Amino acid sequence: MAETATPKPRKSPAARKRRGKKQPPPRVGRNVALVAGLVFVLDQALKYLVVHVLRLDQLREIDVIDPWLNLRMAWNQGMNFGLFASDVEVMRWVLIAIALAVCLWVGIWVGRAKPSRFAQASAGLLIGGALGNVVDRLTYGAVADFLNMSLPGWRNPYSFNVADIAIFLGAMGLVLLPPERKPEPKKRRAPAKPRAPKPRPANGERPLAGDEAQAELALDDKTRDEAGNTR
Repeated sequence: MAETATPKPRKSPAARKRRGKKQPPPRVGRNVALVAGLVFVLDQALKYLVVHVLRLDQLREIDVIDPWLNLRMAWNQGMNFGLFASDVEVMRWVLIAIALAVCLWVGIWVGRAKPSRFAQASAGLLIGGALGNVVDRLTYGAVADFLNMSLPGWRNPYSFNVADIAIFLGAMGLVLLPPERKPEPKKRRAPAKPRAPKPRPANGERPLAGDEAQAELALDDKTRDEAGNTR
């Protein structure tokens, strides 16, 4: 006769769900994209308001809280504070390529390192600001700077925008990134010492307790003489 095969126990649907359920991916990319998107939208909205609504490119100057905060239009063909400014068309595309390369490098680093939230916010500020200035170079041919902050008796010759502020704060945040605390290794407990097994009585008698065993040994010693013979 053929042997009947024993049926294998079926797995419960709860166990299948537990095994099939994967851990949710970290929200590193989502956090960086959120901060970058907010910076980009704010920067472009203010530039549109200043250039197309207030017509600052034609008025050139608008006093807001003189001298602390004013609107001074300036078209920057270089980087921050006019660095590497040039009228050559090739330089515009070089600066666009540099900005995109920096954004790509920061994005790859964040995806691999998965840093803290502080570093994620700094990376988002840097990427959002850089993309905002890239759109300016593509749209206007130069970066639209309009914020000017001065002091009484001192006039600041430079203007900046929200993207410049975000780039500065993001770069400083990544440079001055606080070190992450590593989790302390858990201390392993020392293995318990094995206990010696208690001797079992040969005749099936009840094992004696500690006091009873000592009394039995003392009585046995008294019944023996010096030669070791029982009396």
